[in-house]
Amino acid sequence: MRPRLLVIAGPSKDSTIPLPDGESTLGRDPTNAVSVPDASVSRKHCLLRREEDDRFQIKDLDSRNGTLVNGLAIKEQWLRHGDEIATGDSVFLFLLEDEEQAVPPSRVEFDDSQPMAETKLIHPREVLYLQPDRLLRELPAGSAVARNLNALLKISRVVHAIRDLEELQAQLLDLVFEVIPAGRGAILLSDGAGLEFNCLYARTRQAGQPQLVRVSRTIARQAMKDNVAILGVDVAASGALREVESLAASEVRSLLCVPLTVFQRVIGCIYLDSTNAINRFQEDHLQLVAAIAGISAVALDNARRLQWLEQENQRLTTEVRQEQSLVGEGARMKEIFQFLARVSPTESTVLIEGESGTGKELAARALHRNSHRANKPFVAINCAAIPESLLESDLFGHERGAFTGAAVQKKGRLEVADGGVVFLDEIGELAPALQVKLLRVLQEREFEHVGGTHTIKVDIRLIAATNRDLNEAVRTGQFRQDLYYRLAVVRLTMPPLRERREDIPMLTRHFVQKYAKRSKVKPKPVSREAMAALVNYEWPGNVRELENAIERALVMGSADMVRLEDLPESLLEQESPAEMHEGKYHASVKELKKQLIIDAVEQTRGNYVDAAGILGVHPNYLHRLIRNLGLKEALQEGLRGRNKFSA
Repeated sequence: MRPRLLVIAGPSKDSTIPLPDGESTLGRDPTNAVSVPDASVSRKHCLLRREEDDRFQIKDLDSRNGTLVNGLAIKEQWLRHGDEIATGDSVFLFLLEDEEQAVPPSRVEFDDSQPMAETKLIHPREVLYLQPDRLLRELPAGSAVARNLNALLKISRVVHAIRDLEELQAQLLDLVFEVIPAGRGAILLSDGAGLEFNCLYARTRQAGQPQLVRVSRTIARQAMKDNVAILGVDVAASGALREVESLAASEVRSLLCVPLTVFQRVIGCIYLDSTNAINRFQEDHLQLVAAIAGISAVALDNARRLQWLEQENQRLTTEVRQEQSLVGEGARMKEIFQFLARVSPTESTVLIEGESGTGKELAARALHRNSHRANKPFVAINCAAIPESLLESDLFGHERGAFTGAAVQKKGRLEVADGGVVFLDEIGELAPALQVKLLRVLQEREFEHVGGTHTIKVDIRLIAATNRDLNEAVRTGQFRQDLYYRLAVVRLTMPPLRERREDIPMLTRHFVQKYAKRSKVKPKPVSREAMAALVNYEWPGNVRELENAIERALVMGSADMVRLEDLPESLLEQESPAEMHEGKYHASVKELKKQLIIDAVEQTRGNYVDAAGILGVHPNYLHRLIRNLGLKEALQEGLRGRNKFSA
């Protein structure tokens, strides 16, 4: 085992931190065993403890921003290989390795001296071992060619059976050492944009501690630029390299550099050197290594591409997780996190209730991400967005010819989600006929295609969400009572944003970072007045409305911070909190609006429809203005006074 933390986000991104035996603390303070230079991490943030059975446990040390494992806040939890740990702005992957570790690679250092005087060049078309017909004609009796062919066959079998890039490079150099009298070797790969190398791997013939492998940058670049294999027979006799102290100290006697070519594109080179004065590299060695390069180039290129794809997939997965994570640290959100931690490992059907925009789908994804179904599909279906005539086919699939336009058989969403989770959003909008069919799926985990007779069994977990009062819908006969009881095995109510105002600053910072990155702009701080307005607003659209407000402020704002005037008009119309000092312009505009509304309502003797006509706005908008500006009581008092005066 090699327990470690891979930093995938934060100030120490892309670094790897080994975990010692026993207990180790993680935090901002340098005295921690795992020190993280991140201001959002507490001085003593969390504790990592290795038990005698080699299991690891993580415990939050009452940190300021909490410790999250796979997006859920925890107090204490066992860790599994691949778990994601978030502490403030820093995110780690917890990794274990049970397999035996390979010998570590040596370090590469380039030498910029000019090429040696005595060299031999061959082009790919001249490589003997890549021309079987010519080879058979020229094969002398009792030569070493048979041994070399056997070595090439062995290398071909090995390199095309390994996917990991580092393991492939290690195996390839070990096999080269078996047939070439080289003391040191390196595989240098470029990104294809030039002659610079972005992937370096080196090994020495002697096992044990890695050593320095000095590579002539000039030779490597020449091999790649001209696409030729280069043999330097006698370094000591070369005037250009004889004076290089490092090569003289290493007693390098011969060099060999062969390009790696894939589809007429040079992707790197194999570099070898030898300190043996007797068994120096010969032309036969050059031919053999050139053939090895021809065999292994595609395998190396594929392994490097696979490594990049895996890293990119991990990066994108991390970004998606961060974007799809619930954000908050208030009491209500802590209750939500505790609920998700308890329910995620179970198979229970969950009904998530709450107003629109409160994060019901995010909660469903958190349940999926922290369950044993995490690597299986998460299929989301909005029951209100798909017409009833299409929803049945979309859910259950259909047979060919089941209805007009059904030209082929089609799998339904439930079938696609087999083994994973089905999330039915806006379940309260489901038609009565489909409610009956869904009830059978919940009871038996089976159904038939539309127009079919064959029963299909599925292994799914069902999570439903609604912004309606299903109890009331059951009472009025709009929703089946038996289906409701099947759905509401476990219920979760997502709190509206107005009931967790303490989370608004954290949510605001989260959305600023998210949309600054997406819009390719610099993140902006939020002014005190703007933050006060955000916290004071009622947020009828909840978190989704806040997210849209922040995106608008970042895109439309021209200052170096988010100011009050960058926020939507609905926020500016509300009554300012006592601690908020409003600018003269905004205060004057608000007072003018108030006076215009009061004059119009008084002029129409309390007829709000006529008042809206005078102002040129919709009556609903007028009512919203009156509510946001806190004018209801003032208008009622004014109308009462006017009536007394008239009497």
